[in-house]
Amino acid sequence: MKAAVFAGPGQLELREVETPSAGTDGLVLRVGANTVCGTDGRILRGEKTAGIDLGIVLGHEISGYVEEVGSEVEGFEVGDLVGVLPTVPCGQCYYCRRGMEHLCIDSKIFGYGIDGGLAEYIRIPAEALRRGGVFKAPSHLSPVEVALAEPLGCVINGAHNYQPGIGDTVLIAGAGPIGLLHTQVCRLAGASNIIVSDPSESRREFAKKMGATHTVDPTQTDIAEFCKNLTEGEGADIGVICIGRPELVEDVLLCMRKGGHVNAFAGFSKVAKAQIDPNLIHYRELVITGASNAGRAAHKKALRLIGEGKIDVKSLHTHTFELADVHEAITVAANGTGIKVAVVPHKK
Repeated sequence: MKAAVFAGPGQLELREVETPSAGTDGLVLRVGANTVCGTDGRILRGEKTAGIDLGIVLGHEISGYVEEVGSEVEGFEVGDLVGVLPTVPCGQCYYCRRGMEHLCIDSKIFGYGIDGGLAEYIRIPAEALRRGGVFKAPSHLSPVEVALAEPLGCVINGAHNYQPGIGDTVLIAGAGPIGLLHTQVCRLAGASNIIVSDPSESRREFAKKMGATHTVDPTQTDIAEFCKNLTEGEGADIGVICIGRPELVEDVLLCMRKGGHVNAFAGFSKVAKAQIDPNLIHYRELVITGASNAGRAAHKKALRLIGEGKIDVKSLHTHTFELADVHEAITVAANGTGIKVAVVPHKK
C-alpha cells in the first residue's frame, strides 16, 4: 500500500509499504479520511519533535471502514465506519489513575509512535481496542465528519477547563478550524456574546456563520477596548487562544474581566516565549488553563454532537486531496487557504 512516511523535518515521503494485517487481536481499517491538523505542519517544520518517531506514518485525525477483524476481537464487523481516538493511554500512570488519561505520561499516539492515517490502510493494535479508543460512527455521517470528531474532542476538553456558560462573553483569538469549533461549543453552552478576532475578512465572515455574534480585525481594532465597550467596562468572561503566537497571551489577558478564564489552547513552537505583565493575573485574579489532547469521553461526546447535528463540522471541510497529493494537502492546511483539509486515500 501507499503511505506518507515521516523521514525527518521537511521530509515526508510517499512510500510503498507492507499492507498491515489484523493478526489475532487487532483491526485493519481501510482509511476513509484523515483530516490534516496544524500539528502535522509543525512536525514537518521541525517545531514539534517530542515523541515523533522517524519512519512513522503521519496522521492522527482518522476515520475508516473495518476491513479485517482479528479472530479474538469482538464488537466490530467488516464494513463498520469507525472513528479513532489517537491517544492510547497506559492506564497505569498517575494521570490515568486520576481520570486524566489524555495527559498520560506513557501514552502511544497514532501518527507519532503508531502508524497513522495518511495511508491506504491502518492497523489498530490490541492496546487501542482494550482502551476503548475505537468508536462506531452513526451510519449517516461521512468519513470526514467522523475524522473531525478528533479536533472537536480536543476542543470539548479545552471547554471543560474554561467552563463556558449561559450569558458569558467569550473572546476567541483565531478563526481557523479550532477557533470555529470553540465558537460552536460556546454557542451551544449558551454564551451571549462570542467575539472572534482574526485578520482575515473571509474567516471572520465564516465565524459569523458558525455562531459568532461579533467579529473584529485585530490589526484595525483595539480588542481590549472592544470587549470593555461590549460589557459595560468589565471585559470578557473567557478568552481562548487558538493561534500559537506567544504575543497573543498578553493581548488576551488584557481583554479579561476580574476573575475571568483564559485558555491557552493552541500548540506553540517549542522555542516560543511569551512576555506578560504578571499583575494582570495577580490583580484581576485570572484563571489560566491549557488544553492538550482528549480522552475517550470527550471523543465520544464529539461524535454524538456531530451525529445529532448540534456541531457542524461538515461546513469546515473545504478541500479534499488524494493520498498522492498529501504534500499539497498539508501546504494548503498550513497556509490558511483552506479551513479543514481532508486526505481521502480511496475513491468511492
